[in-house]
Amino acid sequence: MAEVVGVKFREVGKIYYFDPIGIAFAKGEQAIVETARGVECGEIAMENTDISEKEIVQPLKPIIRKATEQDRKVLAENAEKEKKAFAIAEEKIARHGLDMKLVNVEYTFDNSKILFFYTAPTRVDFRELVKDLAGVFRVRIELRQIGVRDECKKLGGISICGKPFCCSEFLSDFQPVSIKMAKEQGLSLNPVKISGACGRLMCCLKFEQESYEHLLKVTPKLGAVVDTPDGRGEVIDVNLITGDLRVRLNKHPDAAPVSLNRREVKIIRDSQIKVDKKELEALKSIE
Repeated sequence: MAEVVGVKFREVGKIYYFDPIGIAFAKGEQAIVETARGVECGEIAMENTDISEKEIVQPLKPIIRKATEQDRKVLAENAEKEKKAFAIAEEKIARHGLDMKLVNVEYTFDNSKILFFYTAPTRVDFRELVKDLAGVFRVRIELRQIGVRDECKKLGGISICGKPFCCSEFLSDFQPVSIKMAKEQGLSLNPVKISGACGRLMCCLKFEQESYEHLLKVTPKLGAVVDTPDGRGEVIDVNLITGDLRVRLNKHPDAAPVSLNRREVKIIRDSQIKVDKKELEALKSIE
């Protein structure tokens, strides 16, 4: 076992383990640590905890110190520098005529490097831009191309549900999302309705999928043959969340379907949810 603290560097970011070197940290405190990017100031996301050595990516780097008032002033100064650097970089990008969109600028805590995050439809030759920026800022310059999901995570915003983006609110990592998930959750395969602001499938499809998989196991699907208190019939409508069904009875095929709950029927032969190849091809661009 080893004692560690968890540190994150963004509001909703991955948590990294560090050696607290005998210092007790409380959640929410700030600490100065050394990372692959250089010296950084992070927030304690997990207090001192003993964990198995197997869970640690070696080498486990030590915390340098708790953040001081002076360190917090440096953070505030860096935030102002980032705003100015953003404006300068946008002007330089326009001057070089590059097909790229600047998303965010980050100074490392020790001011040894500036990172410029951008999106672009294709690969960008930014060598001359880097030279230009290095001449202005006189520090190491790094440009990183990110995807549209990362752009939304960094910028934040309000989703179609009226709440902040899941990726910028609580999801620390992106998980694969598929059209099959939307189909299994009974959603219309309309790109406008199942896409987030990034133009890709909504992240909520993934973290809600486990609940839907459970419901699909206990609920008859469209086309399933079931036994009801009034006889055998075929399921023609399903509400997975409530478990409500509409069943067309075999003995009264022309009559109005009966409304039942999944608890009131017995599945004789279930059906399968399939995604048509044409649907997959048409919606491939938003996966």
